Amino acid sequence: PAEPTLVLRLKFLNDTERLARVRPGDTVGALKRTYFPGQEQQVRLIYQGQLLRDDAQSLAGLHLGHLSVLHCHLSPPSAAPAAPGPPGPRGPAPAALGVGSLALPLFVLLLALLWYLQLQHRHVFTATATTCLAGLTLLVTFVAFAMYRR
Repeated sequence: PAEPTLVLRLKFLNDTERLARVRPGDTVGALKRTYFPGQEQQVRLIYQGQLLRDDAQSLAGLHLGHLSVLHCHLSPPSAAPAAPGPPGPRGPAPAALGVGSLALPLFVLLLALLWYLQLQHRHVFTATATTCLAGLTLLVTFVAFAMYRR
């Protein structure tokens, strides 16, 4: 009888997914060669938080089930000597500095200024204004931790 096939979900860092049809007797190395030809050395497969280092390990030994998720990380290729020819682009262009990446630091700076003013000019801030400032500070703190926790 033919060995049954499994369908695995290969999930990448950018949240894209690819389905892989494998046999339980296949090895991690065979999976890499089949679905990442020429990139076997750059791909890292992670299953249940464990990096699959041993390319000779069988998929059955990992106890993978139908539609199990393997997280895939593709590292950039190592610098190889360039072939002679016309020069091409030298890698990705630097990312533009967006307003979104500056929003949180600006809020923190604004909060610091407001707290400074509150401490220096208490008579201007009512109890309600101080309470709102404290609540806003807590909210921005939670947002900052949520954003930079990764």
